[in-house]
Amino acid sequence: MPSPEEASTSSPPPAEPPSFKSLGLIDPLLEALNQMNFKTPTEIQAEVLPHALQGRDIIGVASTGSGKTAAFALPILQKLWEEPKGLFACVLAPTRELAVQIAQQFESLGSAMGVRCATIIGGVDMMAQKVALAKKPHIVVATPGRLNDHLEETKGFSLRSLKFLVLDEADRLLDMDFGPIIDKILKVIPKERTTYLFSATMTTKVAKLQRASLSNPVRIEVNSKYSTVSTLLQYYLLIPLPQKDVHLIYLANTLAQNSIIIFTRTVHDAQRLSIMLRTLGFPAVPLHGQLGQSARLGALTKFKSGGRKVLVATDVASRGLDIPSVDVVINYDIPTHSKDYIHRVGRTARAGRSGKSITLVTQYDVELVLRIEEVIGKKMELWPVDKEEVALLRERVDEAGRYATNELKEQGIKGGHGKKRKRGGDEGGKGDMDRDDDVVEAGMPKLKKNGKGRR
Repeated sequence: MPSPEEASTSSPPPAEPPSFKSLGLIDPLLEALNQMNFKTPTEIQAEVLPHALQGRDIIGVASTGSGKTAAFALPILQKLWEEPKGLFACVLAPTRELAVQIAQQFESLGSAMGVRCATIIGGVDMMAQKVALAKKPHIVVATPGRLNDHLEETKGFSLRSLKFLVLDEADRLLDMDFGPIIDKILKVIPKERTTYLFSATMTTKVAKLQRASLSNPVRIEVNSKYSTVSTLLQYYLLIPLPQKDVHLIYLANTLAQNSIIIFTRTVHDAQRLSIMLRTLGFPAVPLHGQLGQSARLGALTKFKSGGRKVLVATDVASRGLDIPSVDVVINYDIPTHSKDYIHRVGRTARAGRSGKSITLVTQYDVELVLRIEEVIGKKMELWPVDKEEVALLRERVDEAGRYATNELKEQGIKGGHGKKRKRGGDEGGKGDMDRDDDVVEAGMPKLKKNGKGRR
């Protein structure tokens, strides 16, 4: 037995986890964090804040749901408190929903400071945005296409006095062919600025963007290996292709008390399945890039508030969106890329909670599933099915499917891609460039037209 003295010195006490106060944040931010119930910094926040508060450029590699929005918002707001001025920071995001969410977080974190934020996205009237920009908000959160429209067309608006630029979900920004637009934006903002680049993966495109836009950055990597969280239970269902619909309805029936996100590859299937589910009595809403902006935000709000239990979505909803309590993710279609699978199932089992994912696997998908299992280092379990119950559902599901197909014909949504929208339909033409990449099938090669890369 060691003596008490020996025992006390045999191992050092565990290091205290840092607090937001110990990281050097000012009182107005601490007050806002307390109101938002943010008790302790996440790993990415604890790593980023000391360097960011010293004024360094940051490359943050962190998975979705890691708390990276606050990691870049807090140092920007702290600097704004010291030097209050309009058009202080600009955040670029790949999707409209993510831009709205980032702006909301800036407003919440800056509530004690009276921060003014403008969200500049497609699908919204440009004139109202021009008015908002004329008031010189402190923070502009934008999708690249619409921001570029304002830089080219809105008199009196420029970002020449910008102090901070954030590129959030940079890998997705570049996957969506925003590279040329981002290059244009980089040419008209000051070179003397602080830049934060956050990405879930470091692709060669992201590395090239980093070299073009950052100065002597600190690289911070959290959870660099692609993986799913341990609290997520992952299942698969092996079925013949013609029986996908009936097995989806069987799952919706079995899991009726849960909040569910169903991911599809195409806009057509997202719309068709939501009609089918509603016809069969399930409260479902669709979310995809062909909906108007108010319809998209409306669908998200209904699902987040619990007014609708089922969200049928394309990959618009797979990245970045913080939907607090999702019990189950169902992959109606398997994504082509393993990282998209990880982002999709990352909508559940967030912040330490448990969750389930169920993937429908047809005879054509086996190779994709094996590839996903290799990447995540786990084998999915077989979800048990009551074959008699499935057989009983078949007739009603077939009938609902025919009804949904007729509805879609009336709405003019055909095939996998839907009808093309006119350029002018986005309240300002070129802002349509910021629409999401689900109008073509997610993960499929994009055809370039007229050599301009527009889709």
